[in-house]
Amino acid sequence: MYNSAVRGKLIDGEKSHSQISREILAPIHAKTPLWWYAAMLVSLGMFGFGLYCKYVTISTGIGTWGVNNSVAWGWAIINFVWWIGIGHAGTAFSIFLLILRQKWRTAINRAAEAMTVVAVFCASLFPLLHMGRPWLFFFIFPYPNTRGPLWVNFNSPLFWDFVAISAYLLISASFWYFGMVPDFATIRDTAKSKIKKAVYGFFAFGWTGSSREWLRFEGLSFVLGGIAAVLVVSVHSIVATDFAVSVQAGWHTTIFPPYFVIGAIFSGFAMVLTLVITMRGLYKMNDFITDRHIDAICRILIFISLIMGTAYMTEIFIAWYSASEYETYMFFQNRLFGDYALQFWIMFTANAVVPQLFWFKAVRKRMWIVFIISIIINIGMWFERFNIVVTTLSRDYLPANWANYSPSWVEIGFFVGTLGMFLAGVLLFFRYIPMIAISELKSVAKFDKPNNGQLKAKSHE
Repeated sequence: MYNSAVRGKLIDGEKSHSQISREILAPIHAKTPLWWYAAMLVSLGMFGFGLYCKYVTISTGIGTWGVNNSVAWGWAIINFVWWIGIGHAGTAFSIFLLILRQKWRTAINRAAEAMTVVAVFCASLFPLLHMGRPWLFFFIFPYPNTRGPLWVNFNSPLFWDFVAISAYLLISASFWYFGMVPDFATIRDTAKSKIKKAVYGFFAFGWTGSSREWLRFEGLSFVLGGIAAVLVVSVHSIVATDFAVSVQAGWHTTIFPPYFVIGAIFSGFAMVLTLVITMRGLYKMNDFITDRHIDAICRILIFISLIMGTAYMTEIFIAWYSASEYETYMFFQNRLFGDYALQFWIMFTANAVVPQLFWFKAVRKRMWIVFIISIIINIGMWFERFNIVVTTLSRDYLPANWANYSPSWVEIGFFVGTLGMFLAGVLLFFRYIPMIAISELKSVAKFDKPNNGQLKAKSHE
């Protein structure tokens, strides 16, 4: 059980249940601030530029990208894996902490789950356009068809990615949506506008808050959580296997599945940290997203950062210990001290060194430093994917095939478009959905009250 006397209160301010509802729903019932419109305008501009780059890609072809015969996978796969990694933490954060019954998750899980759904949508666009003919995407669906014996290639990593993304998106969206049903009912009951009552009432599924509904709601949460917990591990393991099944030096290793899963959780937790600090600052949620919540995430990032550093060192050690000239060249002459040394050391510093600053309490208590470090981690994780994809493909076994890679403006614009899509999704989440799970927060408010043992001790005194 959570002991508030030892670990601190989950909610500051001695708030009643009605006060919790009012303060969390205030951004939804209040007038839309001007900064929201400005941010949405910028996001839509970025998204529009991305749409134009997609149009150029579809109308002209993949030749508009910077890929070549050697580096056939460029920014598209780098950004696909990066977005999938960011989407990992939302479900991982909610599911694992739910199973472990960590009460402090209740102030953060809603934002993490929203981030997951939007990030997976962003990720799905990259393999779709990387196909070259996206209008034939249905060929990767394993369904009975009129094409005779022509079925999907079950040995194709593209099919693996399709199965992984679709399953993960379905379970993440379901877990996120069903968790919001009680809160939609609260908005329905407190809204003054008839339109708002009708809209939120529709999404509330006629929720009344009866004991039977709560029992079914909690049971469904644990069932979906159990399924999602498996997918959290399997999805990024599948993405890692896309690389590990090859014979390329730097890819053909059994460390990739756990390495990718840990890296995904690392980048996702960092993005959660960025998001909740933004929520806390813009909407004055300090009483609900306290310094103790931020401190807990920082401590988790320290631990995962140590694992990431160990994984980097393990790769380097195995490359040296194996005495394979190909592995040795890939890691030492190409990554550590070669053409891509800058990208490697940015990755190593951002992911294995900078997060160690969280060991210091003075750093964890300064929100602006924590915010900057969370962004640095995500930059470092992007460079990790760059190192995995580009450095390996640019130098294969035949030197005659060696070629450098740099993205074209179309690839960059496509990525900028997904950033705009992500920001627009987050802004819509801020405006129309409770940023914190009201029902779950109320359920843990009792842990901030003195427990019976403390009351008895006081009475004896």
